[in-house]
Amino acid sequence: MTTRFTNRHEAGRLLGDRVAELAAAQRWKHPLVLGLPRGGVPVAEPVAEALGAPLDVLVVRKIGMPGRPEVGIGALVGDGPPLFDRHALEYLGLTEDELAEDVARERAELHRRETLYREGRDAPDPHGRTVVLVDDGLATGVTARAALRHLRGRHADRLVLAVPVGAPESVAGLRSECDELICLRSPAGFTAVGLWYGDFEQTTDREVIDTLHRQAVPH
Repeated sequence: MTTRFTNRHEAGRLLGDRVAELAAAQRWKHPLVLGLPRGGVPVAEPVAEALGAPLDVLVVRKIGMPGRPEVGIGALVGDGPPLFDRHALEYLGLTEDELAEDVARERAELHRRETLYREGRDAPDPHGRTVVLVDDGLATGVTARAALRHLRGRHADRLVLAVPVGAPESVAGLRSECDELICLRSPAGFTAVGLWYGDFEQTTDREVIDTLHRQAVPH
């Protein structure tokens, strides 16, 4: 069995080493690290430190399967339209209209978190930069896909998706959405992200805010 990470911070340190190697080999200029809150932020912090790069957040909200909200079938970023997994909708016999209430609820939570985490700061501009998007793992990959497409639409020069662990099919499916994909472990018996961590306690809003305060540097 693939060894589990002790916690998100250890996973971030190991991921940071790999990302820093790639950055040196490709001579990235002015990279920006964005963590997907909440759980991606403690992983992203040591990645940003390894790169000597600023850290910020990109708030994305998962739209969950009815009755199983932990399974993502769509995602939201900013004020853009939701991105749905069409195959999942067809398999479940669902339409976008039937998920309108879920979308409205998740958009409200997205705005709440953006206001809370930013504390009046503007979001960093990814235009022309190498952007490293970090999460604690890939299950369905729908939130990462939505985030990558959002960043591509804002004209990031190079997109790097970096995660400690991911489902093999999700990792394979996301390679076309970014310029580089770094995944330390992609076990055949993946099942769920949390199973690959010894400590997978939920990250709190306070922890996200404190991390951003520690890493507060000009973008």
